[in-house]
Order: sequence, then structure tokens, then C-alpha cells
Amino acid sequence: MKKWISIMMASFLAFPVLSGCGSTTGAPADSATPKAAETATKDDTADIVVIGAGGAGMSAAVEATNQGAKVIVLEKMPMVGGNTTRATGGLNAAGTKHQEAAGIKDSQQLYFDDTMKGGHDKNNPELVKVLTTKAKDSVVWLEEMGADLSEVGRAGGASVNRIHRPKGGSAVGPNVVTTLKKVIEEKNIDLRLNNSATEIIKGEDGSVAGVKAKDKDGKEYNITSKAVILATGGFSANQDMVIKYRPDLKGFATTNHPGALGEGITMAEKVNVNLVDMGEIQTHPTVVPDNGVMITEGVRGDGAILINKEGKRFINELLTRDVVSKGILSQTDGVAYLFFDDGLREGLAATEEYFNMGLVTEADSVEELADKIGVDKKEMVSTVEAYNKAVMAKEDKDFQRANMPIQLNKGKLYAIQVTPAIHHTMGGVEINTNAEVVGTDGNLIKGLYAAGEITGGVHGGNRLGGNAMADIITFGRIAGESAAKMVKQ
Repeated sequence: MKKWISIMMASFLAFPVLSGCGSTTGAPADSATPKAAETATKDDTADIVVIGAGGAGMSAAVEATNQGAKVIVLEKMPMVGGNTTRATGGLNAAGTKHQEAAGIKDSQQLYFDDTMKGGHDKNNPELVKVLTTKAKDSVVWLEEMGADLSEVGRAGGASVNRIHRPKGGSAVGPNVVTTLKKVIEEKNIDLRLNNSATEIIKGEDGSVAGVKAKDKDGKEYNITSKAVILATGGFSANQDMVIKYRPDLKGFATTNHPGALGEGITMAEKVNVNLVDMGEIQTHPTVVPDNGVMITEGVRGDGAILINKEGKRFINELLTRDVVSKGILSQTDGVAYLFFDDGLREGLAATEEYFNMGLVTEADSVEELADKIGVDKKEMVSTVEAYNKAVMAKEDKDFQRANMPIQLNKGKLYAIQVTPAIHHTMGGVEINTNAEVVGTDGNLIKGLYAAGEITGGVHGGNRLGGNAMADIITFGRIAGESAAKMVKQ
């Protein structure tokens, strides 16, 4: 447990939350937060209370406000963004103008098939159909508000390039958080930082009647509302909760921010919400050991390979995260090295953070790099030569990797040691396609909605890279729209 705590603290220090586009470190946290109330002086009323100001919560708040609802947003942290700020890869969507411009042939059916296959067919197909059909509209919605999702790359488990990210390959999360934060400010949405929801209030008829909350000073107050939207995220940073559902993950580090503790799920259980897929917890395969810093899947998607301590490739780097994680854990010491070159670095701006943080070993030749990282020199040279020949031949006979965009032989060469860490909890609150929450009796709980990582069913047994962003924006919007329609009735 001490190891877990030390890794969590290292992760938190490595990734202060901010809103600057294309970066996930370096700015003070308060630069990311809109001016917002922190102290409540009395009970209040609203049409809708949104719990959580990450990507799902802010999307829900903006959409509900667009529909004419009065919204109050409660965020327990001193800044907005949550795990969304740490999202580096992109947002999956099929049938966008950016794919068309790049000549990418994709379809919502192919996206659906990839998502179901990636989730081992444990996903709720109705939710997946909504996700894969409407994600393209989420791209348009965000870009109309100023986000940049103009570049299209590939993530593990995808048949084609469909992960949308800022131009140059910058991190997607800060860009989206900045965009949503700005709109919340412009619309004067009542956002209360350092304010925690502690209980969902239900009326005598069993429908939602509001929430109990605490401000930054611990003062308790009530907000009366017709609807509540749960957008509190997952529980990857709650080791006890993780162990409850997956004892085999005891001691694993996490890529999540320290606030991802699952309180929303606990609140939901107290009002008899049904939970699904709670044991489906994903590890991200490329996390720097001992500090929890996640290396974006874009590095592999743009051409990097994985090499073990014997200097050999051992897997198709673009298989799903669970498969790649298992592959790395089976190697010597449960680690591997991401190997890439200047050609990849120049095309993926997100990599600069890893250099700034001192996580990258660099050299002028494969031989020199092998010596620096303690890998068998002869084997590593042979491995890199074989991969570059496979790129030229457009055929990976060893591991059947279909997408090999570049040879790895330009300029300096780089390596980052990686190992799996807990990344995403696929289980949570059961919802329907309108983001309405289902109770343990199988009936809808009137006035209760949920979106994002607090929900279960969308991702099944494994989440594809790029589907978290698609999920939080798409279902966040649906939750906001559904709740707004309900309160008008």
C-alpha cells in the first residue's frame, strides 16, 4: 500500500491539471479554473445539478444550458477537467470531414464492430451504437466551440485511422477542457469548485429531488432540483475499491488523477442504482514505472515499437490495451521499451512532454541506445533492421502489424521504459441510450442521469484508445439534453 501511495503522489506531481492547449504539465492549477463560487451561504435551487466538471460533466452542463435549463455544477477538486485533462490520444469518430479530407475510408458500422470486438462483446450494443453513430457529431460540436480535432491518427484496436486530435499530435484533453471551460464562463454557468455532492435526495415518489452538498469550508447545504447528472468519473485511484472488484490488481499504479475515487458510485448505490461490469478494469500498457506517467497510445499509433530487455519485439504494438499489457507483463521484469526516432517525434507534439520530464533515453545509433538502456546490442540492431524492412515491404511477417507508417531510422533514436498501470474502470452505473439511470429493480430512476466513466456498459471488457473522449462528450451531451427535456415537462 505504501508503494501505491508513493506512486499516486508521484503521478499527481507529474501531472498538475491545467488547460493550456497541447500540454499536460507546467502551469499552476488555478490557471485552469474559471471564476467560480467556493462557499455556499444558503440552500439553493436549480433545474439540474451536474456532479463533476470533467469532460462529461462540462459537456452535460453546456448542452443542458443550451436547452434552456438552469444548471449548477459541483466539482470537488479546485480545478475543472478531472481525467479529461490527462487525455493525450484523441477522440474516436467515424464519418468526419477530417477523415474524408485525408482519404480515410471508415464507417460507423466498422467503428461499431471494432468497439464490440475490443470490448470482447461484453459491451451493451445499444450504447455502442449510440456512441459510434453520434461521435462524429461530438467532433463538430466541439470544433464549433473552438476545439481543434483536425488531425486523424490511429489507436490500438482500430481498423483504420479515426482518433481525432489537435494538429501536430498535441494532447487532446487540455484542448477540449480549455474549450468547454471557456464556454462555461461565457454562458455564466454556476460552477462551484471545491464543492462536493454528498448525497442524492429522492422525493416520496422515488424520483430525484436534488442533492446534499458541502462547500470548501465543510458547510453543508441542499440544492433542490428536478434532475441530477452523475459525471464523477471512475475509481482507478481508489486502491481499496479496485481490489474489491479485482484483487489481482493490488499494488498496481494508476494513470488517474488523485480525485478518481468512485464517490459517485457509492452515492448511486445508496439510492439503489444498478451497477454493471464492475470487474472490468483496464490497464494501460505504456506507463513509466514508479511515477504513473502515461505515454500516449499515439506514440505506438504513429509508428513506435516495443522492445524487451533482450532487445526483441514481442507483440503487435497496436493490439488492444489488455493484450499489449499482458504481453509486457510476460517479459523480463514486466517491462518493455518504447522505441522511436526523430521522424515520429517531429510529427507528434505530445512527445515533447516526455523529453521535458526527463523520461526519454536518447542516442545517435541503435548500438549506443542499447548500451544506455542495458539491452542486448546485437539483438536490438537486428530487431530494428527487421522492422524497417517490414515497413518497406508493407508486411509484418513476425507480428502482423497492419499499420506501419514510418521506418525508425531518422535522426536521433529514443527509448522510454514502460509497464502497465490501472487506467480505466469500464464498469459503473447502468444507463440506457438516453443516459437515464437504471435502478436495481430494472426501472428507470426518474430525474437521474449519468455520463462518462461513472457508467458501465459502453466499453465492455476493454476500452479502445480514443473511446473515452468519444464517450464523455457524446453521452455527456445526451445526458444534458435528456435532463433538460425532462425538467421542461
